Amino acid sequence: MSDINSDLALFNELVEVLLSEEENNPVAERIEASELYDAIDLSLSDGPLVDDQFKQVLKEILVSTPKTATRLFFNQLFGGRQSKAVLGDLLAVMLNNSMYTYKVAGPQVGIEQEIIKQSCDMVGYGPQSNGTFPTGGSMSNYMALIMGRDAKDPNCRADGITKPLIIYTSVASHYSNSKNASFAGIGRNNIRYIATDSEGRMDPIKLEEQIIKDLSEGLIPTYVNATAGTTVLGAFDPIDQIADITEKYNIWLHVDGAYCGTLIFSKKYKHLLKGMERSNSFSYNAHKMLGTPLTCSIILVNDKKQLHDSFSNDATYLYQTDGDDFNLGKTSFQCGRRNDALKFWTLWKSIGKDGLEQIIDHQFELADAARTYVKSNPDYTLYSFDDSIAVCFNYKDIDPMALCTALYEHQITVVGFGSFQKDTFVRFVTINANNSKEDILNFFKVVEEFVAEHPELEKVKELVA
Repeated sequence: MSDINSDLALFNELVEVLLSEEENNPVAERIEASELYDAIDLSLSDGPLVDDQFKQVLKEILVSTPKTATRLFFNQLFGGRQSKAVLGDLLAVMLNNSMYTYKVAGPQVGIEQEIIKQSCDMVGYGPQSNGTFPTGGSMSNYMALIMGRDAKDPNCRADGITKPLIIYTSVASHYSNSKNASFAGIGRNNIRYIATDSEGRMDPIKLEEQIIKDLSEGLIPTYVNATAGTTVLGAFDPIDQIADITEKYNIWLHVDGAYCGTLIFSKKYKHLLKGMERSNSFSYNAHKMLGTPLTCSIILVNDKKQLHDSFSNDATYLYQTDGDDFNLGKTSFQCGRRNDALKFWTLWKSIGKDGLEQIIDHQFELADAARTYVKSNPDYTLYSFDDSIAVCFNYKDIDPMALCTALYEHQITVVGFGSFQKDTFVRFVTINANNSKEDILNFFKVVEEFVAEHPELEKVKELVA
C-alpha cells in the first residue's frame, strides 16, 4: 500500500508542473481524439506501474488536459481558480465525509446550513426556507420540477402521474429542462417553450397567453422555469412580471440562476433578479461566477416543507441520531453525497461577502471593457447587450464556427460559439475573475493576429456568404 505522505509530496510536485504549464502554455497541447490512446498510455493492467513511470504518465495527462484556469480559456460558463476555495476542496477530499447525517459529517452540516441560511436571506425568503447542495445546475432544475409537480399533484408520489401537467420555460433556457420533463414523467411534449424578446428574455405576455390556452384545453399548468442568465446571451427573464402570472394561476415558479444567480451578492447588479423573493425555488452555482472548483450547486426553497415532502425517505439503518435538521440526507436527492459546501465556505469565510461581491462586479467590468473594444472597432459586430458577462460578436464576418475551431486546433485560445434567433457568433465569457482588462484586450489581439496569419479563414467567410 502507498504512503499518504509520499503521495502528497507527489501531488505537490505535480501541482508545480501544472502551474508552470498554465503560465508558459496557457492552452493545452491538443491531441486528436482519434489519436488519444496512442499518444498517452491510459491502459489499465493487472500489475503495478513503477513510480517513475506512474509520475511520467500523470505529467503527460496534466500537460494535455484543457486548462480551465488560464487567461486564454473562455469556452465555458466557468473558469479561473480561487485559491481559498481550492483549499477547502482539498480538505473535503482528505476528510471524505458524506453529507447525509450529522453522525458522519459533524460540523460540515453546520457549514452547509450556514451557507443555505445566508443565501435564503439574500434571496428574500422567509424563516421557513431551506435548501440543499445538488450535483449541478441540471439537478437543481430537476429537483425544482419535482417539487412543482408534487405541489400540484401530491398523489403522484404514490400513484404516479395521472393528470396532464404542463411546464413552461423560454426558448433560450437550459437544455436540462427537456431532459428533466422526461425524467419526471411529465413528458417532453408537455413543455411549452415561450418566445423571448429581442434581448433573449422570456416574454410574459406570451407566457400568459399559453397558460390560458392550456387551461381552455383542460390541461394543468404546473411549473414555470425562469432563467437568470441564459446560456448564450446571459439574459435575465423578468422575474417580477412572471411572478405576477404564476401567483395568479397558482403555478410553481423556479428561478434557474445556475449561471448568474450569484448576483445576490452584488448590490450593483442584484436588480437584475428583481422579484426573486416571490419564487418558490431559486438555484445558483458557486462554481461559475464565484470560481469555486466544480461542482458547487445550491437550490433554495421558500418553504422547506416542499423539499421534505418530495425528497424525504426514512431509513432506520442510516438516520439513527440527531434531528431532521441535522440529517441532510432527508432533503437531498441522493444518499451518499460529497461535501461541496466546504470549498465555498472557505472562500466566503476568508474574503467575506464583500469579497464575493468584488468577484462578481469585476466580471461585469471585464465584459464592459470587451464590449467597448468591440463597439469601437469597425471589424467587429456585436450581438449581445449590457448587463451581461457574455460578449457575443463576429470578427470581419468570418464564420464563427470555423474561427473558434481553428483557434482551438492551433492551440491559440479556447472560446466557443453560440446562436440566437438567426445569428451565430463567437460567445466570449468574462467569467474568470482572475483576469484583468489587459487580459481581455489581449484576447482580441490574439484573435486578430491569428486571422492575419490565416487568410484561409477569409475564404471560409466568402463560401458561407
